[in-house]
Amino acid sequence: MRPDTSTLAAEFDRHRSRLIGLGYRLTGRLADAEDAVQDAWLRLTDTDHDEIRDLGGWLTTVVSRLCLDRMRSAAVRRESYVGPWLPEPLVSAVDSDPGDIVAGQDDLRMAAMRVLHELPPDQRLALVLHDGFDVPFAEIAEVLGCSVPTARQHASRARRTMVDAAPPERVPLPEQQRALEDFLTAVAAKDLAALTRLLHPSATVYGDSGGKARTARRPVVGADKVARFAIGLIDKYGTELLGAARPVLVNGDLGVMLPGDDAEVAPRVFVLAVREGRPAEVFDIVNPDKLTRVEF
Repeated sequence: MRPDTSTLAAEFDRHRSRLIGLGYRLTGRLADAEDAVQDAWLRLTDTDHDEIRDLGGWLTTVVSRLCLDRMRSAAVRRESYVGPWLPEPLVSAVDSDPGDIVAGQDDLRMAAMRVLHELPPDQRLALVLHDGFDVPFAEIAEVLGCSVPTARQHASRARRTMVDAAPPERVPLPEQQRALEDFLTAVAAKDLAALTRLLHPSATVYGDSGGKARTARRPVVGADKVARFAIGLIDKYGTELLGAARPVLVNGDLGVMLPGDDAEVAPRVFVLAVREGRPAEVFDIVNPDKLTRVEF
């Protein structure tokens, strides 16, 4: 038996934000997450509700299956992707509510999402569903089409990879602000020595362009190399690159939005991850396909 559409829509809307958050974690793209949730809605309207004992669990399973198809296709495409691949940034004003999807979600910070999206699709899904959404392994195995022990193994391997990678944890916004301001000040002054001292020794730049704009095509590793890379951008594009910088929240962390110009400088969003009080990872996202929702 199916309830009337308005009642069904109200029930569905209670789960929408959680489902989009699930889809974004799995695919790294908001559009893919929204498409999966919309497809789940269409399937729900065509399903006998007497067969659904737990609507939230049913929707989680459906969205997971839909995202898994996208994840497996994306894994093939990423083999030919130019440069590092980063998730689409979720950008909001510093003084605004970042929204239900991002608020308080430490696993959505860019540093964690980068590592998560280096996992094979089956491992990523098992980890996100079990550790993030409390889905039993029996249900995860059904989504993946594998045995329960194999589903457990997928999650265990993913968890171990995340622990070994040790992405920087989120720090309070005031600490992020100090680190970001010090970084931008040193870059603007083109003070290589000061910038090198400021950065964490293991500092790394991850630039995501997809070959459609200019940034580092490989991770730039080490404080000295990161400092030279940052100052090199200023030497090439001028301090005007920083003059139009606007602070924003990127996946809940403090970052900067740069509108670029109509010539050589592409619009970009970048965000720092801080370790031991120092900038440790810099994510420079310039692929225009991932900035379509950003209002420069």
